[in-house]
Amino acid sequence: MKTGMFRVPRGTFHVRDRGNADGFPVVMLHGWPESSCCWEGVAEFLNPNLRVIAPDLRGLGDSERTLDVKAYQKVELAKDVIEIIDALGIRDFFLVGHDWGGIIAQEMAFLIPDRIKKFVILNIPVLTNVKGAEEVTKAMIAIRYIPYWYQYFQMMPGLPEAMIKGKEREWVSFFFGKKGRDGAIPRESIDEYVRCYSIENTPATAASYYRSMALDAPHWAGLAGKRFSMPSLYIYGNEDSVIIPANITHLEDCFDSITVEQIKAAHFLQEEKPREVAELMNRFFK
Repeated sequence: MKTGMFRVPRGTFHVRDRGNADGFPVVMLHGWPESSCCWEGVAEFLNPNLRVIAPDLRGLGDSERTLDVKAYQKVELAKDVIEIIDALGIRDFFLVGHDWGGIIAQEMAFLIPDRIKKFVILNIPVLTNVKGAEEVTKAMIAIRYIPYWYQYFQMMPGLPEAMIKGKEREWVSFFFGKKGRDGAIPRESIDEYVRCYSIENTPATAASYYRSMALDAPHWAGLAGKRFSMPSLYIYGNEDSVIIPANITHLEDCFDSITVEQIKAAHFLQEEKPREVAELMNRFFK
């Protein structure tokens, strides 16, 4: 995909764009600790008639490093993306989000539901899934919330800034685990995430995704009972240790139309199994 910097009133963002302006747009949002690079493999197998647009989210990739934690409230990050697609002259589109990108995509789906014609999320909790969250809590209590350790670490004032700088490769590579070490996830992609994490202030801006959760919480509580109206697909990599099977229970309470597909992959499923993920999207978008 073509890449370039894009300036809008809310800031400066790095955007990947397949460039086929006549294709129907698919906006793809990455998570942490990645960048829009994570969609390159999927784009290779996605219907070539679709126009793939993938921005780097604020504080990650090559987009601007904003130090104000309030800018990382997920509804604010959603407004960033909406401003980018508005500036590109796009009205209607398909929307895809993985990890934090999946949360931001959900915020967008509530802000501009009439513009999102189909909706795909991968390995992230559904904000309005109250019953599913209760199941997750029970499961996590049983294992003392150990899989969430990195979230609590990043919430600690000054700790990520002090301990990650100079150790970006060790930090980033840890989260891709064996799948990264054995090449199931492309090494060049991990190299790219290490490069981006080495940009000045990234340990702080990346941590802001977690530090801002206290600000997100009241807003998320207000979403209880809302449903996603557009046709939706949840693709679940079922070897994930953080997003567990309980996360995808009770999804029928949250969507007017939802299909759930599981594949044998871990959290970064779109990089581990790009062809399978793209094939599921192609069928859904058809």
